Amino acid sequence: MKPLTGQEICGTWATLLTPIMEDENIDWSRLGEEIDFLLSSGVNGIYSNGTAGEFYSQSEEEFDRISSLLADRCERSSMPFQIGVCHMSAQLSLSRLKRAVQLKPSAVQVILPDWYPVSNDEAAAFLERMAEAAAPIGLVLYNPPHAKRVLNPPDYGKLATSISALVGIKVLDGDKTWYNAMREHASSLSVFVPGHHLATGYGLGAAGSYSNVACLQPSGAQRWHQLMKTDMQSALELEGRIKKFISDNIPRDYPNQAKDKLLAEIGGWSNVGTRLRWPYRWIPESEAKRLRPIAQQMLPELL
Repeated sequence: MKPLTGQEICGTWATLLTPIMEDENIDWSRLGEEIDFLLSSGVNGIYSNGTAGEFYSQSEEEFDRISSLLADRCERSSMPFQIGVCHMSAQLSLSRLKRAVQLKPSAVQVILPDWYPVSNDEAAAFLERMAEAAAPIGLVLYNPPHAKRVLNPPDYGKLATSISALVGIKVLDGDKTWYNAMREHASSLSVFVPGHHLATGYGLGAAGSYSNVACLQPSGAQRWHQLMKTDMQSALELEGRIKKFISDNIPRDYPNQAKDKLLAEIGGWSNVGTRLRWPYRWIPESEAKRLRPIAQQMLPELL
């Protein structure tokens, strides 16, 4: 697959959720079925081994198998794909990256080392070595609110200036002031924001989303993104209903990966299930059955 520049990384990208069986092994058959469905959904790309893919719980053998399965099917379908080489250990993340680049993804996603907060110099040193190993493939920095070190717009700008291989970021966005600061300091980066913020973000300069709305319904999330280009008022109205559905109905006292799997189960397109690997709690599938008619009533355009 051709490496993508920051300007080319845009739109709605779907995450690869990991089907976990009762014995905590991965159900490879269901994973393949999920990839095939996403390939037919019309999304702009697919990525693996994010939080919803439970990258932190994968063995190295599982990581390699997931990455190879995604790469093979995306290459055959000419679908852009990214591989998350994330790990809390910088050394293991680098090792994952060296193996992943052989699969020629469109980009690779990384997190900053996550046991102790890194300084600016340490963050730059980490990304410099990762960029060297990834070349000519670009890096997308996944910097969520729960990271030990959450960067600000000037931080992103300094990293983008010193590390040309840094092509994008995956972050929680802010208000108009935050977007203005991002344009001032880091205009070269592809800025991806949470799926349920995308209409507002798109209007303020976001390039796209690694999308939790695509967890709910990939094709519906893509239709919504297209609506933003032709009827922003309607897209913003739908965003308000998406946010209300999530805030009113999705349990808050569970990890984000549990919420994403619940959304997929509510959407009814996925056979992944809601189970997470120990020790994290998942939301029972019965909750999805209860919420599905509510989602269909509130969000018919998506479902």
